[in-house]
Amino acid sequence: GGGAFAALAHYILLVSAMGGFILVLAYVLGAVLGRVGLSAFVQAVLPAQAVALSTQSSLASLPAMLESAARLNLRPSTAEFVLPLAVAIFRATSVAMNLAVALYVAALVGVEVSPVLIATGIVVAVIISVVSVSLPGSISFVVSIGPIALAMGVPIEPLALLVAVEMLPDIMRTVGNVTMNVAVTSIVDRTDPD
Repeated sequence: GGGAFAALAHYILLVSAMGGFILVLAYVLGAVLGRVGLSAFVQAVLPAQAVALSTQSSLASLPAMLESAARLNLRPSTAEFVLPLAVAIFRATSVAMNLAVALYVAALVGVEVSPVLIATGIVVAVIISVVSVSLPGSISFVVSIGPIALAMGVPIEPLALLVAVEMLPDIMRTVGNVTMNVAVTSIVDRTDPD
């Protein structure tokens, strides 16, 4: 009872913290490399984050991200190219959060993961993040994390339990991805004169 609830709460906090790290990184990159200023970036991206929070979908957030790009005075040609591409293949939070899930399961079941297996997990996580379909995390959870866990020698059976609470970390995934997509678009717009 209580131990299982505490483990799930710990899991939610740990995995969400990885997404929070990517979110903070997106703010820094957008403000510094995008040459926007932190306050301006936060204000511009907030409506897109609200859509991401309510829908858990980067694709559904795309129109709001395009509006955020317009508020940042990014060129429409850059935003209209980079943002849809980013939504399709760039999931900034996926590698860190999916790897965190696999490592959490390893710790939960007592599987020792060597540095070589962690490196293998990172490679698989990068590949999975690029080729996976853009669906809410609760739908693609096992399909996205299963190959990473298997590559690291971690059993996948506990994933069936963790998917029950995936909605909360998935909110952080989506908000982090949307914020990073706008940050990357800002960086591309500011660094590419064409």
